[in-house]
Amino acid sequence: MKQIATVLIAAYAASAGASGLESLENFVRTVKTARTDFTQVVTLPAKEGQAARSKTSTGTFEFSRPGHFRFVYKKPFEQSIVADGQTLWLYDVDLNQVTARKQAQVLATTPAALIASAADVKALQADFVLTPDADRDGLEWVLATPKAKDSALQNIRVGFRSGELASLEMVDSFGQRSSLRFTGFKANVTLDASVFQFKPPQGADVIRQ
Repeated sequence: MKQIATVLIAAYAASAGASGLESLENFVRTVKTARTDFTQVVTLPAKEGQAARSKTSTGTFEFSRPGHFRFVYKKPFEQSIVADGQTLWLYDVDLNQVTARKQAQVLATTPAALIASAADVKALQADFVLTPDADRDGLEWVLATPKAKDSALQNIRVGFRSGELASLEMVDSFGQRSSLRFTGFKANVTLDASVFQFKPPQGADVIRQ
């Protein structure tokens, strides 16, 4: 009986994980554009004698597959991250500073590649090891581990609810944890091309890397 129970539990876990992988594959294949709100909580590792600290940000996220997206952080500080297909732009409003990087060099093993940039799952598998993860919080999860040894991220988890993108969790190489929760997700909406265009504001300090 114990062996049968073990087999049944393993089969159930595999089935639950497989649904997460199927949700990811279906999401990448069928959702070509999207718009959603997000809440991001970043938790810094606890230091000796100190508790872990966290900070919360809110904003909007839009993407057009492949390779175009815009994160706009509204609170507590204004910041924009825009990928136009060639360049990744980071604009800090308070500093009035723009950082521009070649998109192909920085996106391959990022969360944006998982949910917005890749054209299909095969493209993702070139840069990530995708494995089933246990269902929790009412979501189906996929664990994505970057293949690059020098990746800034240890792993990324993507959560789906009824096939809809609901959550993104990541741990970087320093142990910092970041969790994004998406609300009001709208798939395959019409997005104007200007959404993914960025022009540095007049007077901004532009750093090209």
